[in-house]
Amino acid sequence: MKKRVGILGGTFDPPHIGHLIIANEVLQELELDEVRFMPNQEPPHKEKTAGVTDLDRLNMLELATSGQPAFKIETIEMERPGRSYTYDTIVLLKEREPDTQFYFIIGADMIEYLPKWRNIDALVRLVRFVGVNRPEHSHQTAYPVQFVEIPEIHISSSLIRAHLQKKRSVKYLIPDAVWEYIKEHHLYGT
Repeated sequence: MKKRVGILGGTFDPPHIGHLIIANEVLQELELDEVRFMPNQEPPHKEKTAGVTDLDRLNMLELATSGQPAFKIETIEMERPGRSYTYDTIVLLKEREPDTQFYFIIGADMIEYLPKWRNIDALVRLVRFVGVNRPEHSHQTAYPVQFVEIPEIHISSSLIRAHLQKKRSVKYLIPDAVWEYIKEHHLYGT
């Protein structure tokens, strides 16, 4: 029987409870063996935050996911330079783990963007897409996407960064260990 692995990609700049809720809900709903958090090197549609290194993002992700044995970190995109395209990543993962069925988890904002993804028609033959609801976005698409309903959480990494820049509390928005790391390393203007 094939191993069933969810992949949740993102900048995780910083990781927050919304990421953890998405991963946990999909893990349970689809009865996956594990969910891997996959930080991007250079996402095609976003810029990185100044002053936050790839190592910082990895360390925060390790802290955020500790305590849940089914949560792992996938560094394949950080191991290659340049822009991170899902098609290239999935091809490499399938070569590395041919007996694994991958479930690529995306928010409804990315579902709407699927027609613009590089090699999308080939990609849908390599991986199963799992869509989760995001506020103010539709999950309607012509592509095969399995939908998982998750609790609506209006939290984003940009919201966390904005709170930190305004010296507002981020308690309950990010795991305590991530907050301690941010303070200790003076990230996001703290």
